[in-house]
Amino acid sequence: MLADRELLLTLHGLRLVGFAGVEVVADRAGLAVDVTAATLSGAADRGWVAFRSGRMTGWSLTVTGRAHGQSLLVEEARHQGAVDEIAAVYQRFSVLNPRFLVLCTEWQLRPDPTGERVLNQHSDPGYDASVLGRLAELHAETAPLADRLGALLDRFTRYRGRLDHAHDRVQTGELDWFVRPVIDSYHTVWFELHEDLLATLGLERVDERR
Repeated sequence: MLADRELLLTLHGLRLVGFAGVEVVADRAGLAVDVTAATLSGAADRGWVAFRSGRMTGWSLTVTGRAHGQSLLVEEARHQGAVDEIAAVYQRFSVLNPRFLVLCTEWQLRPDPTGERVLNQHSDPGYDASVLGRLAELHAETAPLADRLGALLDRFTRYRGRLDHAHDRVQTGELDWFVRPVIDSYHTVWFELHEDLLATLGLERVDERR
């Protein structure tokens, strides 16, 4: 029999990472690897997750698994009486998100002398410092939101530390920690926090666009 809490965390961890091996899912879920493996196996029996082997090996959610995981998150927030406060944080995050996306674009592309945007080779310390300065300002606004979420639900508590860690590494010259997708970069954590807020409130990204 699947434990509800472990199932919630496992399905949600898998939603955040998209497609991954059990160790990565366990890390996102905050569970032991053996517990995550057993939960994934049980969820596969219910048709909620699927395992793929071959050149790319790992787990992914099925359509029904995504829907069931989201329903568990919504119910958890309701049970804790946290929906209204999470919605308020989400509204503030929604204001910050476009600013962050602009920063990501400006970090990757910069204007050349003709005004055309070209790949940023990070050869202009002044330009990079300007972008990083605005990232620091945005981080100062985002950190209290992460703290507020962590006070509402335990599974939100790790976001503040992950954001701080990525931010500190970028600011000390480890530039990959801004947007690189294969590490726990600021962009990676931001994307997962965004997805977490949507899932917890029962929303999809298409709802935002509407």
